[in-house]
Amino acid sequence: MADKKIRWFTVSMIAFSMVWGFGNVVNNYAQQGISVVVSWILIMLLYFIPYALIVGQLGSTFKTSSGGVSSWVKETTGKRKIAYYAAWTYWVVHITYLAQKPQSVLIALGWVFKGNGQVATDMSVQTVAIISLIIFLIFLFLSTKGLTTLKVIGSVAGSGMLIMSILFIILAVTVPFIDPSFKTATPNMGDVKTYIPNFNLNYFATISMLVFAVGGAEKISPYVNSIDHPTKNFPKAMIFMATMIGLSAVLGSVAMGMLFDSNNIPDDLMANGAYSAFQILGNHLGVGNLLMIVYGLAQTAVQSSALAFSIDAPLKILLSDADPEYVPQWLRRKNQKGTLVNGYLLTGLLVSIIIILPIFGIKSMSILVQWLTNLNSIVMPMRYIWVFFAYMMLNAQYKKFHSEYKFIKNPKLGFFVGFWCFAFTILACILGMLPKVDYAADPSSWMFQLVSNIVTPIVLILLGMILPMIAKREQQKLT
Repeated sequence: MADKKIRWFTVSMIAFSMVWGFGNVVNNYAQQGISVVVSWILIMLLYFIPYALIVGQLGSTFKTSSGGVSSWVKETTGKRKIAYYAAWTYWVVHITYLAQKPQSVLIALGWVFKGNGQVATDMSVQTVAIISLIIFLIFLFLSTKGLTTLKVIGSVAGSGMLIMSILFIILAVTVPFIDPSFKTATPNMGDVKTYIPNFNLNYFATISMLVFAVGGAEKISPYVNSIDHPTKNFPKAMIFMATMIGLSAVLGSVAMGMLFDSNNIPDDLMANGAYSAFQILGNHLGVGNLLMIVYGLAQTAVQSSALAFSIDAPLKILLSDADPEYVPQWLRRKNQKGTLVNGYLLTGLLVSIIIILPIFGIKSMSILVQWLTNLNSIVMPMRYIWVFFAYMMLNAQYKKFHSEYKFIKNPKLGFFVGFWCFAFTILACILGMLPKVDYAADPSSWMFQLVSNIVTPIVLILLGMILPMIAKREQQKLT
């Protein structure tokens, strides 16, 4: 019996929900203002569409591989050690991601119960760090017990967040017709010049956030071979998804420009912008804080679920079938219930360090959120690099592999496109290390962010290089 096929449109919607979120609109508007509209169009055409189609070919070529990116790297290079580094990178980039989730939960609950963003503006960094650490440690403990119910709730809330993101655009566009007193915050929104970025160093330092926003397309790979006629329909699905994301990004950014002056962006927009936006819309529509509370509750569930899932899933991917030649036995050790005890302890240690670190160099919660969000945009794309590396290696050995779907049939052109995405991702990460605060206004915070932005990814990579050395000593003792 033939495998049941799914429609390309269904795959588009699955991919859209996997990759996109309203926070991407808020975070990038906070850094670029209304000129981010042009940036979204460029990143979609030059990076995201090739990225998604590259994933499609890799997924089609290695349809039986269960290890995702690390399996692709192993198959295309034949090197177990390189595959280990791909698996390590996939896990370790979640450390900074996990460090931010407790703050996101705290901010969301603050808006739900207090109706304002005082958690992100008035609470000291020390207090936030302690509360965030407690929240994280609770979730770390609960993750060892399994959190199926929370993950289901988070999945449902995620669908709700998607609806809220679309609803935000619809409401923002229609509110001027509903409330005649509404005035657009950003001036000259009808002038094309308003949307043209200033392509200077400060601009290029923000592109890592755009890369971070559209990353994660490798999650789509299991669906490539589920589509009927993938050669024809997978590109159609991905282009349609990219179009939806592009429209959501562009229209969402225009909506943000209507609510927040692009020339005078609030310092706390990354932390509070989404909630403020729904609160403003609710007030104009006569429903008060209702939209904001619904968004806050959905955000609490989504962030809590992401925190639990991102502790558990990447760790299992790294350690459940880890190669003993590169991962020490003590890290692979399981208790009687099958829990990766030391893996959870290592996760807890690294995330706790990132949570506590801002106490020594950041003075306000708003700057803390900006720093951690930008640190994520530097670290998280490190895992995307392996996707493009695998695609380059695939094209270098095109006669060895067969795939039902091919993004680019010419292997030399395919290699070049893979290299472009590979190099662009690395460049975005390096430029993203530049702090987004004014040096003259706060030299100590600027230096702290620069040093931590450079040191953090280096330390995380070096840690992955140390483990094989420890594993080798273990193997020598056994022999």
